[in-house]
Amino acid sequence: MRRRAGDALRYAAPALLGYAAIRLLGLGVLFLWAAVAGRDAWTLLAGRWDSLWYVRVVEHGYDFTLTAPDGRVLSDMAFFPLLPWLEEAVSAITPLAPGPAGLVVSAVASVAAAWGIFRLVDLLYGRRAGVLTVVLWAALPVGIVQSMAYSESLFTALAAWSLYAVVRGHWLTAGLLAALAGLTRPVGLAVAAAVWAGAYAALRRGPEPGSRFRTAVAVLVAPLGAAGYVLWVGIREGSPLFGYLDVQGAWGNGFDGGLAFARFVGELVVTTPPAGLALAAGVAGVLWLYVLGVRRGQPAPLLVYCGIVTALALCSSGYFGSKPRLLMPAFPLLIPAALALARAKAPVVWAVAGVLATGSAVYGAFWLHGSGPP
Repeated sequence: MRRRAGDALRYAAPALLGYAAIRLLGLGVLFLWAAVAGRDAWTLLAGRWDSLWYVRVVEHGYDFTLTAPDGRVLSDMAFFPLLPWLEEAVSAITPLAPGPAGLVVSAVASVAAAWGIFRLVDLLYGRRAGVLTVVLWAALPVGIVQSMAYSESLFTALAAWSLYAVVRGHWLTAGLLAALAGLTRPVGLAVAAAVWAGAYAALRRGPEPGSRFRTAVAVLVAPLGAAGYVLWVGIREGSPLFGYLDVQGAWGNGFDGGLAFARFVGELVVTTPPAGLALAAGVAGVLWLYVLGVRRGQPAPLLVYCGIVTALALCSSGYFGSKPRLLMPAFPLLIPAALALARAKAPVVWAVAGVLATGSAVYGAFWLHGSGPP
């Protein structure tokens, strides 16, 4: 068993080393920028925005609210519990406070996510495509979030390995990981939907002997994390079905089909044409990559998962600046680009990877020293 694990690790080494190199470059630029600017890089990574809310959950449980200047009552129940649970566990066995413990969790989870993405894409499209998908994911403009005490890395790791288990037909593993993803972020139901899509396809093909029961268990277990937490919040709020939506609504988060975001883009095009047109082009690019995935026959579980993550990111009415990081778990969008890059010669691949990694490092440092991810 140990030998098999070692062989798998060596096989994935190019992807994991490439991932580590890109993220270390991003952290290096961030710390250098912070030193020049007189800022504390550790605070930028683990001491602001959502990171503080997770720490409050660890320290006080779900009992904290904050009244915004406009009178809205913001509740920490908007934040799902798996990351603070893991922060608490790391703090219990190390000298680390919850915030730094969150950085440890994110560091481990980000590598696990890179490995899961590699294994999935390698299984479907080959090793080179798997390595390049990981490289592209590491070099996203907001890739610095992968190194923050945020839940994106943890969620992506659980989603990637659940999708891998679905494709391999390991149904109990897929269902359990989907349930854990549902305890990490609201969009965890996208992973459950991917399990359902995979199970439906498997049943249509004709299940292998003895797998029908495992498939049924996976279908039932997959949504329990997200559904259980939403129901718990609803009961505490006095409305089992709508309580969690009320909590999110106080934060300004809701699903309006993308109308608010479309208005925002339109106004930006009028008031600041370069920024508005660049944003519109970015959205069009995301949609085009999804269409490419459909046209090139990505497996249904990937399309279902990626479609739901993308739709919720683009069609929600929350803070528009957070949409790039909300799209980060939609890594199947990168597969068409990775496949195209895989056909290029090595010097081209190295040049593209270098430019993207450098751009991600510089933008990440600039972003965290400015508005950053709320």
